[in-house]
Order: sequence, then C-alpha cells, then structure tokens
Amino acid sequence: MSKDLFDLKGKIALITGAVHGLGMAMAKGLGNAGATIVVNNYSEDRLEDAVQEYKASGLNAYGYVFDVTDEKAVQEAVANIEEEVGPIDILINNAGIIKRTPIIDMEVSDFNAVIQVDLVAPFIVSKTVVKGMIERGGGKIINICSMMSELGRDSVSAYAAAKGGLKMLTRNMATEWAKYNIQTNGIGPGYFATSQTAPIRVNGHPFNEFIIGRTPAGKWGDPEDLQGAAIFLSSKASDFVNGHVLYVDGGILATIGKPSNEV
Repeated sequence: MSKDLFDLKGKIALITGAVHGLGMAMAKGLGNAGATIVVNNYSEDRLEDAVQEYKASGLNAYGYVFDVTDEKAVQEAVANIEEEVGPIDILINNAGIIKRTPIIDMEVSDFNAVIQVDLVAPFIVSKTVVKGMIERGGGKIINICSMMSELGRDSVSAYAAAKGGLKMLTRNMATEWAKYNIQTNGIGPGYFATSQTAPIRVNGHPFNEFIIGRTPAGKWGDPEDLQGAAIFLSSKASDFVNGHVLYVDGGILATIGKPSNEV
C-alpha cells in the first residue's frame, strides 16, 4: 500500500462552518494530513479566533465570511478563494443548524430556516465548487449527514427531514459527477462530546444515560474520532467510493439496543 494514500499535501479544502466543534475537528484532521484549510462563517464573529487557533496548531488556514444559503455570495466567495488561495480540491459541507420544537408547535419559517442551511446550502455550495473540479478533472465532496438521515427523534423534524434529504442529494451528486472523477460521500456523526452537549453529558442526566446505554461502544464520541473518516473520504484512499454515507456512531445504527439479561 502506498504511504501516500492518505496524504493531502498540496490540497486545498473548504470546510463550511468549521469555526468550532465537529467541523473544526475534521478541518484539523485534514490540515494535519497536509491540506490547506479554508473555513467560513456567516459573520466575523468567531471566524478570526478560529483561524488563529488553526494557525497556532501549525496549520495553513484562511477564513472567509459568507452566507452559505446565498447563491450570489457563495459564487463570489468561491471565486475569491480560488484566486487568493487556490483551486478547491476538497469540499466539506459542514455548516448546519437545528431547532428542537415539536412538529405541532413549529413555525413554518423555522422549518424552512433549517432546510435552507442544512439541505439547500450544500446544494448551492456544491454546485458552485464542482464546476472547477470538473474543469480540473477531479475532486472530493463530503456532506455532513447525521444519524437523523436514518432515524427519527422527538422535536427534530426539520433537521431529520434536511439530513434525510442530504443523504439522497449525496447519492444524486455521486450519480451525476462520478464520471468526472469526483467522489461525493457523506459522514454521519453519532453523539459526540462537544461544548454543545456538555450540559447533558453530566452523570445522572437522563439523556447521558440513554446515549451511553444505546451506544454499543458505551460512550460519547471524541470529535477527533471523525478525523479518520474525513481524511479517508478526502484522499486517494477513497477514489472508488461514491455515494456512500459513513456513519461514525459507535455502533448505534447497527443495533436495536442493548438486550436485557433475560434471554
């Protein structure tokens, strides 16, 4: 096996919304594999701090402000990135939001907002970036899906609808763009230990107990657990992998749950 199979030196990767959390963890993984990192945020807030954190880790990183749901803004930003940094070889559609509201109480405007960021934005950014990939004869696109691409859960209807749609959009992108040597795949994270989940990961919290009990690995994931999947799907190692969603979930989707002690 070639030692360069997972080498990303010379590659430029755009990771949307990677100013914290799982997106930042994946971006750092790509950066440590040799890629130049480009991250975005919809405002200056947190963007500069994130870029400085990447640089403090010894990574080559750039930050751009643009709204991933605004097609004109995306087109302008991609043109600027490719002129100022270089051609985008890897795109990770990571930006996302969630609104936890029961269906019966959810405003249509809130439902639409989630769909716009979590489903329409990957469509907009991908169709913009892929044009350069087609011209150059290849590229990698990774859509950050979810276990909610497969399962339902109380109060996350818009998020689950968007992520289920993103799974199918991933397959359709693969269908249309594989002939151009472009691999389009997804990553479906499970439940991870991040600052956002800290309040519900305390001992004795019902949801903490539920996740630990529901996950065959018996624990929450570490954000760095996503790096291998991101590097694999960004590298030569995945050149014949297309339209696949790689679930990094500690085995949750593999099981109906832990059985009782009784047979």
